[in-house]
Amino acid sequence: MPYYVCPMQKEDVAQVTAIDREAFPTLWPPVNYQHELQNKLAHYVVACKDEGIVEESKAEVSTGRGFLHLMSRVRRLFDHNRFFSNKLPPSAKQYIVGFAGFWMMAGEAHIINIAVRESYRRQGIGELLLISIIDRALELNAQIVTLEVRVSNTAARTLYSNYGFVQVGLRRGYYSDNREDGVLLSTEDISLDSFQSHFQQLKQAYSGKWGVALSHHITL
Repeated sequence: MPYYVCPMQKEDVAQVTAIDREAFPTLWPPVNYQHELQNKLAHYVVACKDEGIVEESKAEVSTGRGFLHLMSRVRRLFDHNRFFSNKLPPSAKQYIVGFAGFWMMAGEAHIINIAVRESYRRQGIGELLLISIIDRALELNAQIVTLEVRVSNTAARTLYSNYGFVQVGLRRGYYSDNREDGVLLSTEDISLDSFQSHFQQLKQAYSGKWGVALSHHITL
């Protein structure tokens, strides 16, 4: 699978914002990812293509300074000995296919969002991002990982259930666009052997399905 995960940088904000608007067009106000990069509680990662070409975004958004065009050609970005990387070649610009982020507060890693470009969905990228978030939460000594998901989003709820998330609450009218309820999900203590054993099995299954070798975490 020609994708890798690395920390979000300021150069990624335009592409991440475009993906956010494509994935969550009715949610308001939109997230200001430039500010999120300066938020000490926030941790964001991006999933990128393993090819050395940045394509022009089909979902460009206005940032107040006009439209940002994302065309350029870059060198190959991926070291095949590592799946996750935090180093890019000088002047390289990666093509982002998805992103995810969470806030770390009092031992809880609360996932803010996981989003994938529409044309790259159903290729395991969302699951890859979830794995990277859990790995990063472990590195930050989080005890649990939590999130909200729409009641109607059965595909996402199934994925989260597979990774040990269980319903711990229901937030009525949580989503501002249509007042849909949000299901609050949480893991058990992710440092427990029971969680770790299951998580490692899932990572091995993912690796076998998509033909990649996963590192144990990303380094930020």
